[in-house]
Amino acid sequence: MESSGPKKGCCVSIRDFFTSAKFLIYVGHAMSTWGDRMWNFAVAVFLVELYGNSLLLTAVYGLVVAGSVLLLGAIIGDWVDRNPRLKVAQTSLVVQNTCVILCGILLMVVFQFKSQLVELYNGWILTTCYILVISIANIANLASTATSITIQRDWVVVVAGQDSNKLADMNATVRIIDQLTNILAPMLVGQIMAFGSHFIGCGFISGWNLCSMFVEYTLLWKVYKMTPALAVKAGQKEPQQQELKQLNVPKDLEGGQSPEESSQPLMNEISVPNDADSPQKHGCFYQMTEPLRTVKSGWVAYYNQNIFFAGMSLAFLYMTVLGFDCITTGYAYTQGLNGSILSLLMGASAVMGICGTVAFTWIRKKCGLIRTGFISGIAQLSCLMLCVVSVFAPGSPFDLSVSPFQDLYTHLMGEPTLPEADHTLTGLVRAGNLTTAAPSPEPSHPPSLLSVSLLFAGVIAARVGLWSFDLTVTQLIQENVIESERGVINGVQNSMNYLLDLLHFIMVILAPNPEAFGLLVIISVSFVAMGHMMYFRFAFKNLGNHLFLCCSPEQKVEAVETPSPPTTV
Repeated sequence: MESSGPKKGCCVSIRDFFTSAKFLIYVGHAMSTWGDRMWNFAVAVFLVELYGNSLLLTAVYGLVVAGSVLLLGAIIGDWVDRNPRLKVAQTSLVVQNTCVILCGILLMVVFQFKSQLVELYNGWILTTCYILVISIANIANLASTATSITIQRDWVVVVAGQDSNKLADMNATVRIIDQLTNILAPMLVGQIMAFGSHFIGCGFISGWNLCSMFVEYTLLWKVYKMTPALAVKAGQKEPQQQELKQLNVPKDLEGGQSPEESSQPLMNEISVPNDADSPQKHGCFYQMTEPLRTVKSGWVAYYNQNIFFAGMSLAFLYMTVLGFDCITTGYAYTQGLNGSILSLLMGASAVMGICGTVAFTWIRKKCGLIRTGFISGIAQLSCLMLCVVSVFAPGSPFDLSVSPFQDLYTHLMGEPTLPEADHTLTGLVRAGNLTTAAPSPEPSHPPSLLSVSLLFAGVIAARVGLWSFDLTVTQLIQENVIESERGVINGVQNSMNYLLDLLHFIMVILAPNPEAFGLLVIISVSFVAMGHMMYFRFAFKNLGNHLFLCCSPEQKVEAVETPSPPTTV
């Protein structure tokens, strides 16, 4: 009878966990991420298939998405800051899923009636469908960005409360969910399209998003009700105060404001000043230029943050070709790796990413948050040295005597290029993504796999440090950015990430031949090193020489890292 007590307590604790706000956030994030990963994987395949096995539409889609987030990141973050949490989460959720559903239906129509659409108005109807798909998909991505900011960067912080350990555990769990869905979701939708058709794949994704939207909506509502702190947002008046204001009750009867309420967000101070009723504030020119002022003030606020160099260090890690994207995949195909081996390597990369999230929680408890980023950066750079060595190892196509701009010049001048001599990374990507494309010519002798083996060994091993570092910077932003500016700061951070990501694609366009890939590897490692140098400056500024005492706990680092009051532009 004595043992029934602990068992009952254990059952109660398990039941409490599965009904807690933290678990509901995990479930909602898993469903949302699953849908995102399926759609992101499928839309690229759909666009390639629709445009005759060409990457043109996919490239246009990628540029539109990256450019939109780059330009509108601060505005999206400002919108998140200005509005109540529940309204932001529900609106972005509905817009995102609705746009994906519409895109799925439109793609189903195109796949079903493509031959008829080609003949209508010389194909302009089909071109219009392409434009609509890319535009609606871009809106879905912008809504997904808003959802990511409000849930992963704000709601998680509020649910964790003031407990840094709980916040770190939640961030790590969310990242593990990302890694798992990044593997499993594309596998599922890929099998559906392989054994069914693209038409069935579109229908499945649309149906998933329709069902998932209602479930996620309900989960958000439950989390909001279970966490009263979510109803209070810095920089916004409480509902009771808004009602008093509508009734014209004098301000001195409303009661004093709390410290959180008195700290207005930077964006509100700019766009809603005290003299907002003056005639010049309602002018057409003022309203037209308001988005520009929001973007400017958002970037200024980001620059004035104490964690500015930490955020910049994370953005610099996006300027790299050392990831499992289409560029690296295409290069691997030319080096003798087939799709089966690449899928295994991608799985190993995801496993190492999960190890990185686990390592983050352990190192943070032992060494502190800031030192975790420093240790993770050293680990990542050390592993990437294998990639640098691979450039000069046997089997590497690296050759500085071949101009990186030769193929670009050939295409611009219109000189013909034989199909068998297509060594551009565009050709590599086509070979990497479309297994039915014409195979590359067989080499006269079996090439050495030492170079490509060292390359992928470095890329995979570096994922441990990469994801641990990413989690470190994420939590630094969560803990050190005031609540009223979380949205705009994270929006600008997303813009910086996309900016460096765009630069890496431009770098590939300028040097598309495999002989120059080694140069891209060296440039990528250099940018990663510069990013970690920025983080070192941030860490040394906060900890000084104590940064190198990795076994000693940080003493109230949060008090040192607290950002200064924002500067009003």
